[in-house]
Amino acid sequence: MKLSLVFATAISSFFVSATTGFSFSGQAHALNFSGISSPTWGKPTPGSIDTAPIYTGVGSNTFTWGDPNVCPLSTNTPSGCTATDLNKLTLNGNSFSTEINSVFKIADLTYFNGTVFEDTGVESVPLNLNVSFSRPNGIGEVFDFKLHLVNTRNDATDPEANADFVFIDTNLSNRSFTFEGNKYTLELTGFNPDVSQTSIKALEGATTTTAIYAKFKTVPEPATLAGLSLLGIYLISRKKFGQVDKTQGQR
Repeated sequence: MKLSLVFATAISSFFVSATTGFSFSGQAHALNFSGISSPTWGKPTPGSIDTAPIYTGVGSNTFTWGDPNVCPLSTNTPSGCTATDLNKLTLNGNSFSTEINSVFKIADLTYFNGTVFEDTGVESVPLNLNVSFSRPNGIGEVFDFKLHLVNTRNDATDPEANADFVFIDTNLSNRSFTFEGNKYTLELTGFNPDVSQTSIKALEGATTTTAIYAKFKTVPEPATLAGLSLLGIYLISRKKFGQVDKTQGQR
């Protein structure tokens, strides 16, 4: 019993010492980051049903996918096909000035829902955000994300049922940068600055214009993560000790 209490006290002390430095560093002052973004598209990933994917725009800010020559099942000749407009995603970067954990616009997005031949689409496409900072000066990073594409079959009479969707992957980027002793990374928050909106839709043959929002976040140091783990052990230990003391008191 006494040995366990000593162990719990040691854990508590270690947790305080491991996290104190991080707290002071993070609360020193409100940091401001400013710069400009330049987005480009990466190589897409076909889905399991996309046996003949067609796409353009890797390395640019305009990405298209699918074969626009839609052919009836009864014909395989080009003369029997109808040329349509391609599915298209266009990104434009912009300048920004923001504080840590504050949501800001990182890019503008235009999404056109075209009609394409089945099996020629893709399932997702990487979004690479090239950020050139003016503060901190001289830092440039490419933050990697992904957009998921959902192309529905156009066999419904309701236009809403034929709409296609784009979903944004809001996971943290695996890239980080260091400024004034702390590490930071970028997180996409969605298509709306005020509420959690991770998807947009476009009706068949229609265009949706929106923006992509993000925020810079602090990357915890390994010592802090270890301290958080030890805090969990410490709290469990305290709960067990309390239960033992209560049982002994009843005796």
